[in-house]
Amino acid sequence: MKKVSGWALGFLASVSRRASLRPLAVWTASGPYRETWKLRIMRPDDANIAGNVHGGTILKMIEEAGAIISTRHCNSQKGEACVAALARVERTDFLSPMCIGEVAHVSAEITYTSKHSVEVQVTVMSENILTGARRVTNKAALWYVPLSLKNVDKVLEVPPLAYTRKEQEEEGRKRYEAQKLERMETKWKNGDVMQPSINPDRQTKEPYTVSYSQSTLIHLVGPSDCTLHGFVHGGVTMKLMDEVAGIVAARHCKTNIVTASVDAINFHDKIRKGCVITISGRMTFTSNKSMEIEVLVDADPVALHSQERYRAASAFVTYVSLSKEGKTLPVPQLLVETEEEKKRFEEGKGRYLQMKAKRQAQIDAIPQQQ
Repeated sequence: MKKVSGWALGFLASVSRRASLRPLAVWTASGPYRETWKLRIMRPDDANIAGNVHGGTILKMIEEAGAIISTRHCNSQKGEACVAALARVERTDFLSPMCIGEVAHVSAEITYTSKHSVEVQVTVMSENILTGARRVTNKAALWYVPLSLKNVDKVLEVPPLAYTRKEQEEEGRKRYEAQKLERMETKWKNGDVMQPSINPDRQTKEPYTVSYSQSTLIHLVGPSDCTLHGFVHGGVTMKLMDEVAGIVAARHCKTNIVTASVDAINFHDKIRKGCVITISGRMTFTSNKSMEIEVLVDADPVALHSQERYRAASAFVTYVSLSKEGKTLPVPQLLVETEEEKKRFEEGKGRYLQMKAKRQAQIDAIPQQQ
């Protein structure tokens, strides 16, 4: 694991002070709002105690880039003004940890549009500003829908994208149909209930069980969490989800942990300013070197007595345990106690084996492509 020298940290601190204590950020666009990129220095408050940047921080940067480019595109033609809202994030792998002092390069490109949605592909690279070395840390695909500024419950039509090749449109349509089907399949889980775990007596619980590490965060949505139109940024929600999942993982293995991947995140409904949101996480599966945590986000519109609590988002997050040298460690195996926990464990095992087989197929296909 690379560490940044005290001199470098001092230099970065001076840069931040000259930038009014804000991260260095530059936005540009090329073509008809087809591509956007951003630079941002990673600071100590972006990382955990081991110096690894939080996965939630990176997810938030990814969503910011996606929201800007998709909103620009949806307003590129004359018509009703709108803002792009995040509907779904496809599986995102964290290919390499990012550290304090490195510069994040976030680039976003629109790759497909349907009648009511926009697909944005985002790539994140980290740069060591002392050596200039760069490496890819993340790749993500996000789906946005344009909401009218006059009525945020109204979905508008998306300006069509001009493709350079016919194959691009066909491939994009296949991805669109696949994610649409998966979103429909996850709707049945919206009724799942995870009882909040507020200050449980862990001394009475057996370590490595689901109940021992289960964690809950309760957050009042304020203006700083929201767009100018009064609903929460998707990146804010993802950052909170990653925080809760990280707490669950840390309680389970009691070591330094980092986000390895985030399975598809589905945003089922908007969260408005003034809502109280409950983010709950529980361990569902462990392999030899990874942990899967299910995270559910429920919103309670306390100021609107006419509306009941509802499921706003859900996802599965995978973590790995690291040594002080940054090498992966074995993960304590999860002890399942109830039939429901056993069922969730087997479902998680199925997802793990499916993804493992997919990665192996990609590796096997490389020599054939050369």
